[in-house]
This record gives sequence, structure tokens and C-alpha cells, in this order.
Amino acid sequence: MKELPPQLQNQINQFRQLQQQLQVTTAQRVQMETRLREVEVTLEELEKAEDDAPIYKSIGSLLVRAKGRAEVLKELQDQKETLAIRVKTLQKQEKTLADRYERMQQQITQALGGTGLETGVGAG
Repeated sequence: MKELPPQLQNQINQFRQLQQQLQVTTAQRVQMETRLREVEVTLEELEKAEDDAPIYKSIGSLLVRAKGRAEVLKELQDQKETLAIRVKTLQKQEKTLADRYERMQQQITQALGGTGLETGVGAG
């Protein structure tokens, strides 16, 4: 079996690092989307509640009675906005990484084709 040129070995290592970055970014995006959905559902339920209904919010492992429905609504709307921005940022980052990933995969595949070696690059 032929040894890969150092430049190609380096490119494969960068490709693997990029693959890990992409996986981490995707996991973060999924986590933020889940949190965003939870906040949206909570807002929907809170909007159904009576103005004078007792509202509790979680602080760590405690449930504390909130000062009022309006206070909690405002906090949740702010949280929703922040999460939505974070999701959009992660989506853009994920797309950029995925595009780079595909380009690198093609480059490595072409380079390996020139060496006469076959590999499982991209199987992952």
C-alpha cells in the first residue's frame, strides 16, 4: 500500500476536524431549536392563563411564584427572540461548514484518485 503524501494527510486531518465541527454545530442547532419550541409552547399556554392566575417559574431546582403574568411573558418573549437569533446563526454556520465539507470531500476524493488509492472519506 502506498503512503499518502504529507499534504494529502494534512488535508484529510483538516477534513476530519471539519467533520467534527459540523457535528457539534448541528447538535447545538438541534438543542437550540428544541429550547425554542419549548419556549413557544410555554408562551402559548401562558397566554391562555387568566391575568390573575398564579404563575410559577423555575429557578434552578426551585419553583418560585412570579410577580405577575406580564413579567413572565416578557421574560419568555425575550428568551424566544434570543433563541431564534441563535438558531439562525447556527443554521448559517452549519451551512458554511457543510459547503466546506463537501468541497474538501471532493478535493480529497480527486487527490486519492490520482494516487490510485481508495478510501472511505466521507463515510461518517
